[in-house]
Amino acid sequence: MVRSGTDGARPKVTRQLLRRVFHYARPYTRLIVLLLATILVTTGLGLITPLIFRDLIDYTLPNSDANRLNALALGLVLIPIVSGAIRVVQRKLNATIGEGVIYDLRVALYSHLQRMALRFFTNTKTGELMSRLNNDVVDAQRAISNTIVDIITNFITVIATLGVMLTLEWRLTIIGVLVLPFFILSARLLAGRLRTIIREQMGYNAQMNAMMNETLNISGALLVKLFGRTDDEISRFSDRAAKVRDAGVRRAVLGTQFFVLISLVSVVGTALVYWVGGHLVLQGEFTIGLIVAFGTYLTQLYGPLQALTNAPVDFATSVVSFERVFEIIDLPLEIAEKPDAITLENVQGELVFDNVTFYYSVDEENLLSEVERVGRMDNVEAVLSGDERKRNGAEKTEAHHQARELALKNISFHIQPGQLVALVGPSGAGKTTLTYLIPRLYDPNEGR
Repeated sequence: MVRSGTDGARPKVTRQLLRRVFHYARPYTRLIVLLLATILVTTGLGLITPLIFRDLIDYTLPNSDANRLNALALGLVLIPIVSGAIRVVQRKLNATIGEGVIYDLRVALYSHLQRMALRFFTNTKTGELMSRLNNDVVDAQRAISNTIVDIITNFITVIATLGVMLTLEWRLTIIGVLVLPFFILSARLLAGRLRTIIREQMGYNAQMNAMMNETLNISGALLVKLFGRTDDEISRFSDRAAKVRDAGVRRAVLGTQFFVLISLVSVVGTALVYWVGGHLVLQGEFTIGLIVAFGTYLTQLYGPLQALTNAPVDFATSVVSFERVFEIIDLPLEIAEKPDAITLENVQGELVFDNVTFYYSVDEENLLSEVERVGRMDNVEAVLSGDERKRNGAEKTEAHHQARELALKNISFHIQPGQLVALVGPSGAGKTTLTYLIPRLYDPNEGR
């Protein structure tokens, strides 16, 4: 069975989960290397601009150097142009990797679903499967195309910016990073709670989609109208939609609280640097250009640092999405060939049932009635029983099947190729079940 995702369990980012995610990115290693190269180049170009500001304020303007002024102005124009062109290439690489990974993941998920037994589809709501195949895969795509790439970009930017700041003035750099523990503390306080809310919201959304899929198709709409349940179904849908709404409101409020808290920490750090740096300028130890450059670097530092602190929140949706997709992929195949299975050749059409017993799970939609009956199949008699409570003398067998509904019990017959056979019996006798077992839509619980 597929969990709805609203059980309140807190999803965790494990090494095993990350390895599985990056396993799908392995075929795109060459493109990933090129993407990292473009990130390094754009980061380096971004670090040049504050140095131009410092040179402009401290040297070019005081010395009235027109040629130097022209060169610096040209640099301020060319850097965004070159950086923008590289970002176009970067975006193409990013999209190629992200779409490729999600294509592979979507095909793997669909292929696994196609191999699942019929029992899985009778036990699982179609809307839930559609939510996993569409919504969760799309959210996982955002993780590959946006979140992970942003984390790498911001990490490189933070390291490079700190390196330049330490080279310019180590004392102001230390003051600027004093607020770093508050970034980490804020993330720890709110990220876990937000991740849990996101998972709940996705589960509620899947339930709502499942209900729409069940009641808005032809057969579902017909049943609703025949039994006069229009108002009841509207009420049920309203309740589920309200859960999605409430979870979305909680998610938005908590996310805003996180953003406000991080922004406040950034403002305090910037104010400290300007306050200390301003006093050093008044004392003649620093130049105005250096303070301006440092302020620009602080913006470049705190922006990515804030994004990195927010990364657990952004990554939460991605982790939950991958977790929900992998939950389907990890479901065992009920009908699978044994390792020593042989390939049938020259099949003539001979059909043999040898002491076959079959149970439906009690939570399936298509349960057979518990009525004892006798059917006749072309000189072959078989007792078709649906009363699970009748003991066959073996307590172990009874305990094993106590949560199931008996459909066929000890059925044996032999049909020759070309032989015409009629399955006779009242509704629910097991005729349809036999037709399910013949093409192996189900495997028998006992017999062969």
